[in-house]
Amino acid sequence: MINRLFKSTFLFPLILILSCGNMEAEKKDPEKKPSIKEQVNDITSEEIEVGANRTEVYLPLLQNKKVGIVGNQSSLIQNKNKASIHLVDSLLALNVNLIKVFAPEHGFRGKADAGEKVEDGKDPKTGLPVISLYGSNKKPKSEQLKDIDILIFDLQDVGARFYTYISSLHYVMEACAENDIQLLVFDRPNPNGHYVDGPILEKEYQSFVGMHPIPTVHGLSMGEYAKMINGEGWLKNGISCDLKVITMLNYDHQKKYSLPVKPSPNLPNDKSINLYPSLCFFEGTNVNAGRGTDKQFQVFGSPYFNPEKFDYSYTPKSMDGSKNPKHLNVKCYGKDLSKTQYLNEINLEWLIVAYQNTKEKSKFFNSFFTKLAGTKKLQQQIENGLTAEAIKKTWQPGLEKFKDKRQQYLLY
Repeated sequence: MINRLFKSTFLFPLILILSCGNMEAEKKDPEKKPSIKEQVNDITSEEIEVGANRTEVYLPLLQNKKVGIVGNQSSLIQNKNKASIHLVDSLLALNVNLIKVFAPEHGFRGKADAGEKVEDGKDPKTGLPVISLYGSNKKPKSEQLKDIDILIFDLQDVGARFYTYISSLHYVMEACAENDIQLLVFDRPNPNGHYVDGPILEKEYQSFVGMHPIPTVHGLSMGEYAKMINGEGWLKNGISCDLKVITMLNYDHQKKYSLPVKPSPNLPNDKSINLYPSLCFFEGTNVNAGRGTDKQFQVFGSPYFNPEKFDYSYTPKSMDGSKNPKHLNVKCYGKDLSKTQYLNEINLEWLIVAYQNTKEKSKFFNSFFTKLAGTKKLQQQIENGLTAEAIKKTWQPGLEKFKDKRQQYLLY
């Protein structure tokens, strides 16, 4: 499909990148070299094709333009054999005039701790300047965008309100709108896109871990979310971004998707991503949620639990992506959830059990919990002894309104 649309001068460098893993085999038998179609676009009707893979759709939009990209280690193109190349490398190989990279939380290569300051610098592989979109510079400045004609946004989201890539999306859209720059969102599957759940964020608790009046689990792809930001007038002064979504093929919200790379350092596998919307609430408590272990967001534990009440223990250690985890080098007692069934809703039972069995309950919650929950009500409900079922009933009116609103922005 690509070779009908683009000149060979665009495609030859891409062939070199995609074929490097099979170079020795090609030397021995050049007749077995896969065609471009087989390497890039041979996707079966059952396989999800992400927006970044659809070069035939977006390359014409980039020709003769100075291009910037908001990306990280998840910004990949894959062929059917799961061989991956980074979008930055692909664009450069296709002679796209890529001049700058913007990196969100965790940095361009995705190794920084949650909340760790990420410095500006250069990508050692390509030499491209890398501008951090975390810390004090969450929104691209006009001077950082002045030499850009069009900006690409390609990050792997996990579908939770407190996962900060959707907050980065908000600020990037706002900057593009203010500087008259078109934004291309390369869409990717939401691995938690099969359900919508949680309390709706209340405006007074808006922060970088929750910017919009949405539930904890929103059930939207990044492209759909961008459409909602525009459609609901959430950008400053109600401005609108010149937005184009490069949609996926063969995707629907009930389709399971296994991510080819960690979206951030402490979400190492499908299980952690599925449990993340439920376990991230522990980040606002004195309970460790697996940081500093090889089961990040698959276990929880605390030294303040009675060991007789819990059947699992571990000791958090300093490691890449979690240099100073909660309760560093202190034995924690808790639960291993790595074998639990696939979740289709938020599980509050673990949070409630943890609160009920901790010492000095007044020290269980911290101020970050309200930011994560987007409301003070959840902490109050747990402290007042409400069951998970009773708490979740109070979410329903807000969820029904959100689901009705969400419907108009769905692309799949």
